[in-house]
Amino acid sequence: YEVVMRYVFNAPTQWAFEVVMTLCATAWLMSSGYVTLGRRHIGITVFLQMAPAEAQRRVRFFSLCAGFFAIYILAESSLEPALLAIRQVERSGSGFNPPMPMILKSVLVLGALLYFTQISANLAGDARSRAVRAAVLTAAALCIFRLVALTVEFYLGDNFLTAANRALFSILTPLGDFGRTIDIRSYGIGPATIFIVAAMLALMATGMPLGVVTLVVSIGCAILFFGPKGLFLVSANVYGLLEKYPLVAVPLFVLMGSILERSGIARDLFDAMAVLGGNLRGGVAVQTTAVALVLAAMTGIMGGEIVMLGLVALPQMIRLGYDRKLAMGVICASGSLATLIPPSIVMIVYALAAQVSIGALFLAGVAPGLILGGFYILYILIVCRLRPNLAPVAKESLRADERRLSPERVKAVGAAVLLITLVMGSIYAGVASVTESAGVGVAGAMLVARIRRKLDWDTLQGAVRQTMVTVGTIIWLVLGAVSLIGIYNVIGGNSFMRGVFTGLDVHPLTVILMMMGILVVLGTFMEWIAIVFITVPIFAPVVTGLAPDLGMDPSWAAVWFGVLFVMNMQIYFLSPPFGPACFWLKSVAPKDVTLQEIYLSVLPFIALQILGVALIVIFPEIALFLPKLLSG
Repeated sequence: YEVVMRYVFNAPTQWAFEVVMTLCATAWLMSSGYVTLGRRHIGITVFLQMAPAEAQRRVRFFSLCAGFFAIYILAESSLEPALLAIRQVERSGSGFNPPMPMILKSVLVLGALLYFTQISANLAGDARSRAVRAAVLTAAALCIFRLVALTVEFYLGDNFLTAANRALFSILTPLGDFGRTIDIRSYGIGPATIFIVAAMLALMATGMPLGVVTLVVSIGCAILFFGPKGLFLVSANVYGLLEKYPLVAVPLFVLMGSILERSGIARDLFDAMAVLGGNLRGGVAVQTTAVALVLAAMTGIMGGEIVMLGLVALPQMIRLGYDRKLAMGVICASGSLATLIPPSIVMIVYALAAQVSIGALFLAGVAPGLILGGFYILYILIVCRLRPNLAPVAKESLRADERRLSPERVKAVGAAVLLITLVMGSIYAGVASVTESAGVGVAGAMLVARIRRKLDWDTLQGAVRQTMVTVGTIIWLVLGAVSLIGIYNVIGGNSFMRGVFTGLDVHPLTVILMMMGILVVLGTFMEWIAIVFITVPIFAPVVTGLAPDLGMDPSWAAVWFGVLFVMNMQIYFLSPPFGPACFWLKSVAPKDVTLQEIYLSVLPFIALQILGVALIVIFPEIALFLPKLLSG
């Protein structure tokens, strides 16, 4: 709406931005109950699965108890700011001047309360005895009663229900007293950093949702360093994230990808590429890579792309007689290009954490993404030439009806070109910001679905539900990570880590390689979005400071490192033992395909990804040439 009003009618709006931001943030926070009901929060369960069944049950129960405590603390620490905002009818102060702060602060409490209520229900449901179940429900009721008491006391004053109002404070005070007794600040930020990392690793090993892990650690740090009154830092850091307007691009791009997935465009696009592939040996694998590049430029969502290719391309290649390892490796590697080819969700989140231009980062990812795609295609052609048994000639195995470029397939190619032009063209032409282009992309995806006669209630309802679950899972992880990083910076963590890296008596490039090594290690057991918010606020300023020593303009250093970061995440997406891309493909692969087989299939492509990272490290201009050129 804003783009059309601004450029067609020359009547730009102010209200569109703030209304969309408020609605999106409300949807994220209120999704907490639904996501928790389905137990879809992201956690590291690889270690938990090694334990005996009874030990797993006990650890999961402990994990739920920790979540119960942490989410309640978030709800309570957010309550008073929300009540103050409601009393003052706190407004944004913009030209439109809506009560956005009041709404967002109120919804943060409601979302946390929904999360708390559902996690209490899960905890009670997992209890083995009536006594434990009764204890859980009683504790939940007392916590909710306490929130009601705090609300009543805020409006009536006179220490109404004082005993209830002071109950939790009296429980937490000893922990704050302990922090002051041992004078934790006297130990310095170094030991505190070790403690934080150790606590996070220990909690992650329990399979606890990563958002709860970071929230628990941030609460512990707030109490130990500042006492119970320091809990306001938790909610203050969380609320700050809800006002980041560029973050709206994430759910919009996810929604765009969900609509496209349900419209069936991937299948027809793949069929069209099969015809264009001609008599090339390994042509279907090459076309799979080409389709992946197009889908990446249309959606920016890796998981959905790999699932689509797994459903469409894998059966086709297996039917045509392709080697299974080659087929699976191509799908995982080419599908992961969505992290690098704009509009990439990973890039958007990195840009927010590093405070760099999303548009510049998008442009910087184009050349490296195409280079990696070229590497994959070159590898396919070479290996199929050396070992013809790995892949047949495409048209030799296609049915007669598969060799024609039917009107449906022409429409699929035309729709893909149209959507890419709408989304990326609107960004690079300066017509729309990245967030606005995401909205344009959703409109374009709906147009594509309409052209394909797939725009119906079931399609939209399924796409919206998938978007809510995906983004609802992400946002609560981000909230915990942002809270932890905010408190860590308050106690001096950012300055400490910057000093550690800049104080090393090594070449600046060695520091960059050390950072990437840390990313690789974290990628073996941690979700990418947690890695972003834990490392990027620390690494990006260091890289900017090292820019002169690297012979680079400081204003472009964080963009260059952003490309390296995203390429590292690509390696992480394929690498065992975590390898999310491998898990996604396994979910749609034939039953006789093992996870170990998929891991073996991606090894050559991981080597190509490492080669791509080395090129960008040695020749930064590969990434920076295009954004510099278009920036003037």
